[in-house]
Amino acid sequence: MEIGTPLLEGAKKLLWLGGGELGKEMVIEAQRMGLETVVVDRYDMAPAMHVAHRKYVVNMLDGNAIRSIIKKEHPDAIITEIEAINTDALLDLEQEGFRVIPNARAVKICMNRLDLRMLAAEKVKVPTTAYAFAETSEEVKKACKDIGYPCIIKPEMSSSGHGHEVIYSESEVEEKFKEALTHARGKSSKVIVEEFINIDRELTVLTYRYPLIDGGVQTKTLPPIEHQRPKDVYYYVESWHPSTVPEDVAARAREYAMRVVDELGGFGVFGVEILISGNRVLFSEVSPRPHDTGLVTMASLDINEFQIHVRSAIGLPTPEVKLVTPAAAHVILANNEKWAPKFINVEKALEIPGVQIRLFGKPSTYYKRRMGVVLATGKDVKEAKEKVRKASSLILVS
Repeated sequence: MEIGTPLLEGAKKLLWLGGGELGKEMVIEAQRMGLETVVVDRYDMAPAMHVAHRKYVVNMLDGNAIRSIIKKEHPDAIITEIEAINTDALLDLEQEGFRVIPNARAVKICMNRLDLRMLAAEKVKVPTTAYAFAETSEEVKKACKDIGYPCIIKPEMSSSGHGHEVIYSESEVEEKFKEALTHARGKSSKVIVEEFINIDRELTVLTYRYPLIDGGVQTKTLPPIEHQRPKDVYYYVESWHPSTVPEDVAARAREYAMRVVDELGGFGVFGVEILISGNRVLFSEVSPRPHDTGLVTMASLDINEFQIHVRSAIGLPTPEVKLVTPAAAHVILANNEKWAPKFINVEKALEIPGVQIRLFGKPSTYYKRRMGVVLATGKDVKEAKEKVRKASSLILVS
């Protein structure tokens, strides 16, 4: 492979659909590898736009806008970073010869909970919670009755806990069904109703695929990342690496991740989410890109998830990744709605040995918006977690 110089003839070019904090880290890794970078998102000044060569601001559900930009830029690969994208446009572009990472089919399936659950539970046959699909409140009532209360309802298009509602009785169905659809990503008319379980542990198995020189494909998994959320919270708060689950549980999680990812195909990192409840190890979801819980890999691994994804996107191998130190990550959340936020007490947080801070550079806040992350290493996971919790508690967003 030959890599040219950015902005000049022969440059390798990557284009991101979505420019959040995960995209920002990918763009930084691409810049380090001498690649030309382009970011497209629905709002200006998105984090990844700060470090890219070029940017575009468009409605990400407008297929014509997506097609127009990609045909103008003609990137070597297209990387999806958010859920609310016109996936039909990606399918069309892939048929025209553009390379979508991991592939257009995988992106479309992963961004639709119904399609993903059918692939995992019915085609690949990995264990999941009991579930049913519904399109009306009456169908939700029937599903809840069959599965048993309480149950959890999620829109077909969603991420980061948007639209997740717990239903405890039939009297709540109408309201919770409307709430789920109101907070969906993109256009959702259906929901998945799932068995509500007591979650003891949550894992993310980062699974990646890259092309071999002989034309084959290699699939590998990294040691599982463990994470947790406060009660009734459905967005990422804290993760640590390595996990503290027994080895047999980790092995089952990695097996399920490999099976799902090999069925999805393509190249790049997949963030496979696994739930542990008692002695049950259950597949939950998968993102077709680096995972937010994987931010911890910027401290724990010798090659982080973002660099792995970029390598795979342009056809480069990552034959070995080493876990070099126990580490933890904890998000910095906003508690208000404001333009041009400021961060207070960063210096106090950095007084803690082994702590690093990543501020994403988002131009505005809203309640519980993720604005940054604290990373820390330690002699063990317990120490690393204590450090990130203390450091993140010191930092205020104003």
